[in-house]
Amino acid sequence: MKIRMIAFSRRGCELGLRLSKAMTDHECQVFSKTIADVPGVERVVWSTATWTEDSFKVCDAIIFIGATGIAVRYIAPYLKNKAVDPAIICMDEKGTFTIPLLSGHIGGANDLAREISGHIGSIPVITTATDLHGKFAVDTFAVKNNLYIACMPAVKDVSARIVDDKTVGFMADVPFSTEIPPELELSGKHDIGIFVSYSRSKGPYKRTLKLIPKCHILGIGCRKGTSRDTIESFVDEVMKKANISLKSVKTVASIDLKKDEAGLLDYAKLIKAKTAFFPAETLASLPNMGFTPSERVKEITGVDNVCERAAFAASNKGEIVIRKVSKDGVSVALVREPVFVDLKRG
Repeated sequence: MKIRMIAFSRRGCELGLRLSKAMTDHECQVFSKTIADVPGVERVVWSTATWTEDSFKVCDAIIFIGATGIAVRYIAPYLKNKAVDPAIICMDEKGTFTIPLLSGHIGGANDLAREISGHIGSIPVITTATDLHGKFAVDTFAVKNNLYIACMPAVKDVSARIVDDKTVGFMADVPFSTEIPPELELSGKHDIGIFVSYSRSKGPYKRTLKLIPKCHILGIGCRKGTSRDTIESFVDEVMKKANISLKSVKTVASIDLKKDEAGLLDYAKLIKAKTAFFPAETLASLPNMGFTPSERVKEITGVDNVCERAAFAASNKGEIVIRKVSKDGVSVALVREPVFVDLKRG
């Protein structure tokens, strides 16, 4: 996690430094809004509001070391929704209490509060209902299993049913753990349920919370100057034919010759996927996976196939599920990484 902390007193700054040194698994920065000069802490010379706005854009988590009211006032103008807001935590300057204020599940604030407690012995003040009652938390489950939440309002419906001591249905067309939480029932007969799938199906329930594994790498090769719209149109066509949700794509991969290709970069941004680019030498050195060869592509790029090889190179133990297909100067292939859903991670 990329974490920013801001303190409003010398003691708060010292606590921030202590915490930053302990949280070695995270990238931490400590800031101060105080006249006290504390070595190792960057003083905020602009307004705290501006600092908060910038932190919302660049951080996974923001920790306010001071009064809860201060944190609430500064974050209020920048709140969007639980799917995108960073984790927000407030701590008193003595480190007695650690309070997740925002994005407890999806943003990871609850887990971060517990981690902080382990480092400094503070009391984590967890107020989310599923945590209070020790119930299955579907949004935490989604985050920990790298699942895209297709319908955020359905999260509230599922959680409300679970907190009310009722069961919800669960179905998946991907492998999952055999140990099922008591809040879930393997059935498609419920009126509300969770459906885990990378297909385009809407699911079996009247009210379905669909969770989509982020397990696909999309390999793309294209002519120079190919527009985003051309790439988008062809990829949509390919994915629809294969009955695979575009939301399951985690990475767009290609050869490094295309790392500045505007249409390709714009398309990756459009579908909110990471990008990965590889030199021809790396792609050519991959083990033989039956890649579809092209002498013309080799003459231009130095390797006989771009889309299949790039998708495979960007994957972790993936397999090619869509071999190279081409249209309008665009070549597409799809690689699927292994999927396993652990129901205990909720």
